[in-house]
Amino acid sequence: MRPNSLLIYTGLLLAGALFPLSLAPFSYWLAAIISMAALFASLPDQTAKESFKRAAIFGFGMFGAGVSWVFVSMYSFGDVSFLFALIGTLLFCALNASVFALPFMLCTLIPERKALWLIALPALWVISEWCRSWVLTGFPWLYAGYSHTDTWLSGWAPIGGVLLLSYFIGLVAVVLAQFRWQKDHRAQLLGSILILAIFSSGLALQKINWTQPLEKAVSVALIQPNVDQSDKWSLSMRSQIIHNLLAQTQPYWGAQIIIWPEGAIPVIYTQIADFLDTIHQQALEHQTALIAGLPSNTKPEGPYYNSMLALGVGDGKYNKTRLVPFGEYVPLETLIRGLNNFFDLPMSSFSLGSQHQTPLMAAGLNISTAICYEIAYPDLVAKNTRNTHIILTVSNDAWFGDSIAPHQHMQMARMRAIENAKPVMRATNNGITALVDHQGKIYQQLNQYTDSVLAGDVIPHSGDTPFSKFASWPIVIFSLLVILLLAVNRLLRKF
Repeated sequence: MRPNSLLIYTGLLLAGALFPLSLAPFSYWLAAIISMAALFASLPDQTAKESFKRAAIFGFGMFGAGVSWVFVSMYSFGDVSFLFALIGTLLFCALNASVFALPFMLCTLIPERKALWLIALPALWVISEWCRSWVLTGFPWLYAGYSHTDTWLSGWAPIGGVLLLSYFIGLVAVVLAQFRWQKDHRAQLLGSILILAIFSSGLALQKINWTQPLEKAVSVALIQPNVDQSDKWSLSMRSQIIHNLLAQTQPYWGAQIIIWPEGAIPVIYTQIADFLDTIHQQALEHQTALIAGLPSNTKPEGPYYNSMLALGVGDGKYNKTRLVPFGEYVPLETLIRGLNNFFDLPMSSFSLGSQHQTPLMAAGLNISTAICYEIAYPDLVAKNTRNTHIILTVSNDAWFGDSIAPHQHMQMARMRAIENAKPVMRATNNGITALVDHQGKIYQQLNQYTDSVLAGDVIPHSGDTPFSKFASWPIVIFSLLVILLLAVNRLLRKF
């Protein structure tokens, strides 16, 4: 390897590691632009292979810094050795970096004209993020658009979602990169005007009421049990966990909606049906809708689902449709189960819920539900949020320990509120439990790692945003068309 190449690769690795500083809990949004500009500046005049290599090194730095909490989940809670957790984390980051880098091989299609790079590089970034939402079941984490949850740019989210924001950030990064490529001050001035127009119009868009508040707020109580992960599925702790849930809930009977978070009841449905019937009657007496998380089934032998069940004056059940690899299902199960304790974690044999489920009903409202990292899938939430009034997301972030992951997770929930202009109730086992308004602002929040209850009011909203109706498809199709047209252009030049 030539010394110059080593310097470039090291710089790209560091630039990728800089990227997560733009996201929660740090939120230095300029870091994403500088990071992306460094990658974009390195791509012109490279072969497809070299473009892939440079993007993959950048991606490895990005994932290595941004999802380092995977090591915490494996080592602290997965009952595996330090070495196994380290190797597993590095392989996970390398795999995601490869998926991230593949679209950038298409840089060779972009002609030398700088205006086309301005359009095409952000398109490749969007395609890269979109691919990560579905390749190998998807890992839609570390999207650039999240860095602008709290800036003027978020005004565009109800129109095109987080991927549209990523496209705009890509535009800014290309303009910054082009200060190195060229000395055309006129082009730089036009690029700067374009950036100013995008941000200022985002501020104007924030003033639009995409949905309408209902006349009355609903009273809610979100229970945060703070159960230690090592106790979660312990048979000896089962009774104590349920007793504590009931004790926390007792003062809040009478609230219109009470939420027990993901897996709050550590018992499958058929083994605890009598208890649920009792709680159902108690909720009815208080005119309360209790929405509880538990593993559900209809037969003792399964199939099993990660579910949210509405009791009392609520109605319905939601089964999770995006399962966490190894945590909720084991890829290539027949080959690797039993090789290590990590592949035999409790509740790692869940089945997928139906893609078409009706919303939960509570307090006369339609509630859309996203369990755990389902909230990271913008299009899934958009689909489920149509014709609903409140978004409910529940999670057990104890797997992440004291890492940056719960903050990243919370930021995604806030973006879903902005995209769909609906309030979000986020109930978790140990934090971050919060209430978020329809503009993505947290107005009530519990401290992490405490057993507590968040009691407050939520203002339901009716109606749908453009993003709720069309999801990410407009910006994805636009990005694909840009690259397709460049490919056709390259093909025609050969003949």
